[in-house]
Amino acid sequence: MGSGHDTVAAELARRARAAGREAHVVDILTLLPPGVGSGLRGFYQASVRRFPWAYAGIYAYFLRPGPRPRPSGTPLARLAADPLMRRVRETGADVVVPVFHLAAQLTGHLRAHGVLRVPAAVVVVDFAVHRQWLHPGNDLHLCVTDEAAAQVRRSTGRPARTTGPVVAPGFFTEGPGTAGWRRRFERFAPGRPAVLLSAGAWGAGSRLAGTARLLAGNGFLPVVLCGHNERLRRAMSGLPGVLTPGWVADMPDLLHACAALVDNAAGQTAVQALAAGVPVIGYRPLPGHGAEGVGRMAALGVSDRAADASGLLRSLSRLTGPGPERDQRIAAGRALFRDDALSHLARADGVRRA
Repeated sequence: MGSGHDTVAAELARRARAAGREAHVVDILTLLPPGVGSGLRGFYQASVRRFPWAYAGIYAYFLRPGPRPRPSGTPLARLAADPLMRRVRETGADVVVPVFHLAAQLTGHLRAHGVLRVPAAVVVVDFAVHRQWLHPGNDLHLCVTDEAAAQVRRSTGRPARTTGPVVAPGFFTEGPGTAGWRRRFERFAPGRPAVLLSAGAWGAGSRLAGTARLLAGNGFLPVVLCGHNERLRRAMSGLPGVLTPGWVADMPDLLHACAALVDNAAGQTAVQALAAGVPVIGYRPLPGHGAEGVGRMAALGVSDRAADASGLLRSLSRLTGPGPERDQRIAAGRALFRDDALSHLARADGVRRA
């Protein structure tokens, strides 16, 4: 719904093309009947930004794992079936790779009914695997963690592998633009460790101004990413000691210049930070999958989860300066990146027959 799924799809396509294969990326929301996809995106965006309690209820009813039967996303996803099958035929696809749970429901349904005759390999981008990711018709799931892969196998009876997050290679090494960010930080707030606050592509978060004031008042430089939310950026830019750079195209360089990330979603920015060796602290997470994911990351030992303002400051004090705790946290985060998802996708043709 935001840009995280698009980022994963783009990186998988880049890897495929670099390996000499064809790759075609399509947004399932554009395959739905006119107005349906844009309506879904608009409703989700409004819920997350303005009515988080509404999204929390939707997540609990439709998505949260549990034993009770609940509605499936398949009936909605089926509205995109004919357009998707036309794309499959036109491109001669050898494998279809959902990176969004609604697409996973569609490919699972089409595989189970014999309509889609090439394998469907789902790349699960979340630390918390909610029920809409899971359809037993899909041939393979590639997951961020062993815990997620085990949950998929229990729930679907289908193969699941652990590859770790899908992140562009530029995040793993410091680039030439990092020094420029560091100079900018030093000019703006000399001697203060830069702490990145990310509100995602939509600029969604709880009490971001209060968090930024807290950091600025305790010796840190808050660098706030507001995504495409210009209204939020204007409001945050008026806070003393707070830097709001606007939309950032060189995220790898920015992350390498920061001492920590304060995260509310356990999404792509969080895993990009882990790849860059930047400690992650979950704080005031978005409802639903955001809160679930932040909790799972902390339980795995790859991030902190701060329950309150004092907890956030304690975590930042421990993790922003050099020392064994920071080193151990960075090593734990980078250990998640175990395998290349593309290598498993290339072999997906034999999964169901095996």
